[in-house]
Amino acid sequence: MNESVSLAGTPSRVVYGLVAVVVLAAAIAVYGDVSAGWWVFPVFALGPDIGFLAGVGQTGSLERGQMPARAVPFYNALHRIWWPLALGLLAAAGVVSPVLLVGALVWGFHILFDRALGYGLRTRDGFQRS
Repeated sequence: MNESVSLAGTPSRVVYGLVAVVVLAAAIAVYGDVSAGWWVFPVFALGPDIGFLAGVGQTGSLERGQMPARAVPFYNALHRIWWPLALGLLAAAGVVSPVLLVGALVWGFHILFDRALGYGLRTRDGFQRS
């Protein structure tokens, strides 16, 4: 089905990339103001892709670029911008640790960077949505 990442929507990909850089800069700035350990960057930068683990062992007849169907709900849930936005708002309001504001920004960066590269949410059968 989808062999490679398309250049369709390139202007929006540029915007995603620019916003991703701003969000990463904000994460670094906030990191300097709170007592966050270095762990927050790799955990929240790589964490959204943990959804891929749900598809381990299910690679039988997948096409290039296709994700196993059972991994799609987890991957899509972790790649929705609402989760890091909600976490960031809770941290900014003082409901949760300010360290989680850094985490939310890094998580948001991950999602935005993926969009800038042309990767987005997946269809039920595991392909990139158009």
